[in-house]
Amino acid sequence: MAGDWQPDFEQLVDEHQSMVFSLALRMTGDRGLAEEIAQDVFLELDRHLGRIESPLHALAWLRRVAMSRSTDALRRRRVRGVNMWVEINENHCAQVDEDSSPMAVRLAAKVDRLLATLPEAQRAALVMRYQEDLTPEEIAATLGAPLATVKSHLQRGLKLLRAKASTHLQEYSRGA
Repeated sequence: MAGDWQPDFEQLVDEHQSMVFSLALRMTGDRGLAEEIAQDVFLELDRHLGRIESPLHALAWLRRVAMSRSTDALRRRRVRGVNMWVEINENHCAQVDEDSSPMAVRLAAKVDRLLATLPEAQRAALVMRYQEDLTPEEIAATLGAPLATVKSHLQRGLKLLRAKASTHLQEYSRGA
């Protein structure tokens, strides 16, 4: 009975605010900007709440809008000549918790910095695939891109990330 579902704004915010913020942070590398993007996404959700048909539709909608707003912010910054990736805070690594070893935190921060150097489309595809655990088909639908393009971004992004990691993460490799 998907037609009987009534979206609850506060519940959607509670359930999805960390995901929306995390996507924006991974895409922009700027905590303040990620907070602004998340706020904008939820303001837009409030305006479009009547069009949300199900919990899955809400999740897909939030992902799509978060990625779109993040991409827009990156483009605005690029136009202004601001390099957003000059410095990334080690504390924002989404995959590392407070119980992690200092080495794991440092490694995650370095991986984040390497991810940040990827072209925007490749970074978006990798974040959606490995942070959000979406299939290539779901990524294509979320980003409004052809499936072949998403697969290409994933393949090229992983290849480039591996190459960068082999150069920049030697101290974390086995036997080093």
